[in-house]
This record gives sequence, C-alpha cells and structure tokens, in this order.
Amino acid sequence: MLLVDDNHHMRVLLTEILRAIGVRQVFEANDGAEALQMMRSHQIDIVMTDLAMQPLDGIDFVRLLRNSQDSPNPMAPVIMITGHSTMRRVAEARDVGVTEFLSKPVTARGVIERISRVVEHPRPFVRSSEYFGPDRRRRDDASYQGPYRRSTDRPRTTEID
Repeated sequence: MLLVDDNHHMRVLLTEILRAIGVRQVFEANDGAEALQMMRSHQIDIVMTDLAMQPLDGIDFVRLLRNSQDSPNPMAPVIMITGHSTMRRVAEARDVGVTEFLSKPVTARGVIERISRVVEHPRPFVRSSEYFGPDRRRRDDASYQGPYRRSTDRPRTTEID
C-alpha cells in the first residue's frame, strides 16, 4: 500500500488504520512525484492519494500513472482522498482514472469500504483515445434505453436468409 499525502498527520492516521486491519507494508510519499519514484522501487498493490498537494497534485499524479510511457504500474487501483468533494472535483478525479473516492474526514469504515471495493469488485480497464482507467460505469442498467456508444454494448442482431 502506498500513501501519498503532503500532510504527515494524515499519513500517520491512515497508516494506523491500515495496520489495524492487517496491512503489513505501508509506503509513504509526500507528493505525486515522490510517489512515482516509490512505485518504481517497490511493488505497490493499492495507492491512496490526496488530491491537493504540491508540486505534483493527486490529479496530475494519477494522469501520469495511467498514461505515461514509463509508468511503473498504470493499472494500480487508486483511492483519492480529499476534503474537496464537490461534484466537479469528483468528476475530474474520475476522468483521469481514479478508482475510488473518499471524502475527509476519513474514517476507518470508509477506508475499509474503499479497499474492499477495489479488491473484491475490481472494474475492468478501458482504453480510448481520451481515457485510460477503470470503467467509469458502476452498474449495468437493463432498463437503459439511450444510445449505445461502445460496439461491445450494442445489442447483437442476427440476419436471417
């Protein structure tokens, strides 16, 4: 597990929660640039990152993690933690490839729920010209009547001679 946050106290709190639930290896980084370096030298299964950091914030970190040619693990699950949970920020995080979102104040229950989601219910990754990351759709809606945008979503038709 990698914790990325420029606030030392938040990293300590998250480390204590993770240790309490049995996570044995917890690595820490102060910002996105340090996190990328840490991921190059350690096997990281899940990343928990703050959104607002300097010089490389959580959004830019995830963008580089997902899309950079030299990314150490572009498919690593990323849980974004922030006090800025407006719909605009959530959408921005989702659109760069964040797997889960957790609002502050952080609780042990919230941390456990997000980790459980990425471990027990991983979403398939999608690549398009403008996006690479976990499928942003969380559920299939059988009653959806709108236009299908992906060829794999379109109903199959059979031709009869």
